[in-house]
Parts: sequence; C-alpha cells; structure tokens
Amino acid sequence: MNSVLPVSAHPKQLSPKRRVLADSALDLARLVLVRGPISRGDLAQALRLSVASLTRLSKPLLDAGVLIEGELVAGGTVGRPVRLLDVREDSAHFMGVKVTGDILQAVLTDLRATIIADASLPLTQTSPAFVVAGVAQLARQLSVQRAVKLTGVGVALGGQVRGDGVVHRAPFLGWKDVPLTQMLADELGLPVVADNDVSALVAAEQWFGAGRETADFAVVTIGAGVGYGLVIDNQVRRTADTGLGLGGHFPLDPNGPLCMEGHRGCSTAMLSIPSICAQISSVLGRPVNYSQALELAKEGNRVAEAVVTSAANALGKLIAAAANLTMVNTVVLGGEGIGLFAVKETAVREAVVAGRDPEAEPISLHLASADFTEWARGAATVAIQAQAFVL
Repeated sequence: MNSVLPVSAHPKQLSPKRRVLADSALDLARLVLVRGPISRGDLAQALRLSVASLTRLSKPLLDAGVLIEGELVAGGTVGRPVRLLDVREDSAHFMGVKVTGDILQAVLTDLRATIIADASLPLTQTSPAFVVAGVAQLARQLSVQRAVKLTGVGVALGGQVRGDGVVHRAPFLGWKDVPLTQMLADELGLPVVADNDVSALVAAEQWFGAGRETADFAVVTIGAGVGYGLVIDNQVRRTADTGLGLGGHFPLDPNGPLCMEGHRGCSTAMLSIPSICAQISSVLGRPVNYSQALELAKEGNRVAEAVVTSAANALGKLIAAAANLTMVNTVVLGGEGIGLFAVKETAVREAVVAGRDPEAEPISLHLASADFTEWARGAATVAIQAQAFVL
C-alpha cells in the first residue's frame, strides 16, 4: 500500500477556509485513520521515515489529541511490547446525504465512517432550494438526536459534480449548473463537499474497505442503474466524464432487451432493477418488484429464472471486462441490486472465469453492503477525506 493517502474529494469545495495540518503530519494522521491501530514501526516503514523521525512527528499529534496510544501489545523487535497508535473515532462526526429523485437518505458517522444513526426525508419536489432545506433539516435532526456537533457534510448524487462543488448535470433532479456546496455551506455554516454517488461509494471502499488491502481495484454497482468506478494507485479516478454513467451502457448481450436509450443488451438493460422487474412483469402480466423477482427465481419460476440467470451471466461478463480492461484483480460489488449475486453466485463466477484468460490471476470479489444507507456513508466518507484533521 502506498504511503500517501490522497484526498479524493475536491479541495476547492472546503468552505469556510480552515487551517490544515502540515503535509507530513497530515499524511501520518490519515494513515493512522485508515490503517490504525498501527505500530510506529509499521508507520515509519509506510511513510519511509526513521522510527525516531516518526516519534518526533507523532508527538505534537498525541499532545493535541489527534492521535492516541493504545494498550501495550506483543510485537516489535525481539518480542518487545509496543503501543499502537490510533485515532479517537468519536472526536469528529460527519453527515453524509444521498440525494435521489424522491428521497434524501442521511447518515451520521464517526471519523471512520461507521454509521451511528440514519434518517430519511421524502422529496416532494426537487428544486435546489427544497433539497438544501431538506439537508439542513436532516443535519439538525441527527445532530440533536445524538447530541453531537457536525464537523462537515458530504452530499452524493447521480450526475456530474465539478471540482468547485457545482452540480453541472443531474438529469433525474432536473438540475443544471447548481452551486450546491455553496448553497449548503451558506445554510449550514459548515464545510460541505459534493460528489457523484458512485465516486463517493468508491471513496468509502478506498479508505475503509477494499482499499485497505490493495491500491488498485474496480467497483461495479447495480441498482436503479449500473455504475462503475476505479481506484488506481490509491487514487479514485475522476475525469470530466465522471457522472455521465458511461458504464451503464456497456454491451453485454446482443440478444438482450433494450434500455430506454435504445441500446440492446447493455449493462443497464441487463442488470438494472427496473429492467429486470419490467421483463418479468411483462411476461407474468402482473407487477413484480425486485425482491419478488429474486424469490421467484429461487423458487424455479421459469420466467424469473431465465431473466435472473441472464442478468447473472451479464454481471460476470461486466466484472471480467472491468478487470481485463483496467488490469485490476479486485472488484467490489455494491448497490441495492447485489442480491442478484447472492441468488446466482455460481453463474456470476462462472461467467467471470469464462471472460478471463485462463492464465490470468483470479479476480477477488468483495461485496459491499446492499443497504441503501451505504450510498450516504460514501457521501460522509468524501467529507471525512477532505475535512478530517482540518483544525
């Protein structure tokens, strides 16, 4: 794992201006946050410092309460006990909000993005002012409920978010060039970071999930749509096209159904929850939701079994393509639609193998939580990455 843990959120979005730790101390504090509890020896090795230099660097952080020392544990040279360094997880609290077309889902987390509480608010309209008011309401509700002071807020949504916190494009909200972070910062009086929802979910995996074990991995999400994200050398890859949903129309089955854009057998047509439900519902002649679709497939209903099996094969193909084209060997599956994997794991894995060179390294598959709050936790993570240890 590389020693420097880059901030994935856009630094320009931090407001108001605040004092940040010196770069070397910030690297140390972030590394302890992500990998702690951890020994000074392991930290020194990761940061390429001598243990003496590491001790000098950590002392002011310990004095300031940014870092804490744990109990003595066995380890170190010749079996000497060592004290591991860690952070106080309850020293800061963050709120993450996932914005959809009909709901605001919020979570309150500690410094390690552990969810402490959650709340949601229906959206009866999607105007920027209404959304900002809803986020402010949730911030008050969660901070009062848990009697904590918020350090910062992260917001995630499906769309393109520029480095200055302006939502350039969010079709499901009907937004174009909305200065979301500035509006929220003015309303809340707190630092606010906004990001694309898939990128935020990837950021959570980068610091607190798969990224703890590998510097390179891909994330595939299935739910209302299909998302794709990538981490290379501990960096969440963001480009001007992030948020366009380019992974949603990757061709997977030339004989598959059409998506709403007219692409036959693309990833959205094959894997999205609305498409799977629509295919089964149209043949059965009655509405079928996603949990019912998976249950019918498990029970052997021929229509559901055929649709769900095709989706499983398509998911395996997409995973293999993601690994092949980016040369990563770890793929994280996320989103509220990953129940598909639980029902058809064997079919998915067989399709992954079929899509790989026989001599290629096996792909390590990780499952993120399918809980909808996971998207909001991603939003909290980008706030943590940008604002943790900002004094």
